[in-house]
Amino acid sequence: MEFAYPRPQMQRSNWTSLNGTWRFCYDDAREFALPSQIKTWPLKITVPFSPESQASGIGDRGFHPLCWYERDFDCAPSPGRVILRFGAVDYAARVWINGCLAVTHEGGHTPFWADITHMLNPSNEQTVTVQVDDDPHELAKPRGKQDWQLEPHSIWYPRTTGIWQTVWLERVPDSYIEKIRWTPELDTYAIGFEARVIGDCADDFTVDVCLRNGEQLLAHDRYKVLDREVDRVIVLSDPGIDDYRNELLWSPERPTLLDATIRLMRGEEVVDEFISYTALRSVHILRDRFMLNGRPYPLRLVLDQGYWPDTLMTAPGDDALRRDVELAKAMGFNGVRKHQKIEDPRYLYWADRLGLVVWEEMPSAYRFTRSAIKRTVREWAEVIERDYSHPCIIVWVPFNESWGVPDLTAVGKQRHAVEALYHLTKTLDATRPVIGNDGWESSATDIIGIHDYDANVEHLRQRYGAEVQPEQLFDRRRPGGRILTLDGYPHRGQPIMLTEFGGISFTMCPQPDVEDSWGYTVARDSDEFLRMYGKLMLTVIQTALFSGFCYTQFADTFQETNGLLCSDRTPKIPIEEIAKVTSISRTHIPGGV
Repeated sequence: MEFAYPRPQMQRSNWTSLNGTWRFCYDDAREFALPSQIKTWPLKITVPFSPESQASGIGDRGFHPLCWYERDFDCAPSPGRVILRFGAVDYAARVWINGCLAVTHEGGHTPFWADITHMLNPSNEQTVTVQVDDDPHELAKPRGKQDWQLEPHSIWYPRTTGIWQTVWLERVPDSYIEKIRWTPELDTYAIGFEARVIGDCADDFTVDVCLRNGEQLLAHDRYKVLDREVDRVIVLSDPGIDDYRNELLWSPERPTLLDATIRLMRGEEVVDEFISYTALRSVHILRDRFMLNGRPYPLRLVLDQGYWPDTLMTAPGDDALRRDVELAKAMGFNGVRKHQKIEDPRYLYWADRLGLVVWEEMPSAYRFTRSAIKRTVREWAEVIERDYSHPCIIVWVPFNESWGVPDLTAVGKQRHAVEALYHLTKTLDATRPVIGNDGWESSATDIIGIHDYDANVEHLRQRYGAEVQPEQLFDRRRPGGRILTLDGYPHRGQPIMLTEFGGISFTMCPQPDVEDSWGYTVARDSDEFLRMYGKLMLTVIQTALFSGFCYTQFADTFQETNGLLCSDRTPKIPIEEIAKVTSISRTHIPGGV
């Protein structure tokens, strides 16, 4: 079980993983308020796997609203600071060090940290305790695909409670850089750079930034720290030759990353240092097409739930995350839609490095309340802050299929919620397109996404073919019984994409703890599965109305057996056969548009 450094764009050398064996107990009656009240720990758990997973050593998928974790660790007080970091804890966490409250956090998908320097015992022997509150019946919090029933049903899966991403310690100087942010500016052949310094800032503090493409030095600049911040634009040396410039651009076909070394300096003394990376690339919408680096780029996505049979939302290790990226590319897709999950940053690292675009989607709440919206807004802002600098992310999706806003056609405040999240997202990140509500009932959106699981290709041709004008589609055609755009939000020429289709079930490798498997349609054997996939995919690719698509789905996920791969990532049909169909272009389809 290998877990790499959890923050790949701020990689420091002096860190210690706290993954492994922790003491654990359930507190269903909410009996304990402080660590000192717990006298016995009846269970042990393997972090970062949730107690519902087999890999945790517990495998209890019952209803448990409150649980506690504890472990001892060695950490000697020394010059500088000790930072305790959590990748993600679902849902609300309180953390103590040696009995002292260190930090609280709400939100199951985003990181948090605490400076624990002054809480450490001089004996070097330390104890961390974590209380997790995660009511399994609470539908007014962002929970994604986690089921509220005892057993997974329909399209919902086992719950994930507590720590499900890496926990680690980091030693940093008294003054250090806590945050950075990269913004590629392709039009000016430059990269925006922001940094935030924690601690006492001397008047002569500067930040030194060195950017390289392999051995080639692109920029080496130093910026003065003002009010603990640096906000500058790094202009790269531009040779004026298009072929040379294009070699530096990031795309799935050529995922060029620019390596960075960042140093906080006091005069000529290095105070803090870490490595990072960024990329030159642009994404935007031009009329009815998605544009990557200034050119139309057809999106060929596959919907990816990001679950594993024995580890649930946590990957078995870094190799598993890399393998998922490699498999998506090997099947001919140039991107994934991470569905109802904020994925581990290590997945985004491999997507950056290997070349795979990612749509990032906020896990939904399932009730519309003031609390639900406030929770969603707060956590979504943290998501954007965490992942802004990853070049692989090209689209943000705050809502999916009106989940959490079920009455958009009738209730004004629900429409305002979607529109507010759209505009908030554009405010926090003006560089990427945003889909306000994917699937149907669109209002404020840069892309109109349609979900249509009709397996009859003739129906799809009639609904979206060359003879159908967009106004006809929006006025009369309603896949799934839903209107595609809300009244007052007609189609304004945005790209139209089929962002969920397929869902062909073929149960090649059933899971032992799943009794009822299903999909939207069923194939009886591998030959039929390939034929059905081929007919659907070719129909969608030759439909000129669509500027992109997202096939459902990457891998079987518990009772949903509609993956191209089994849940253990075994291909149901040869990878090369899948890729042959997925990668075909319109110009190579007989009779294609």
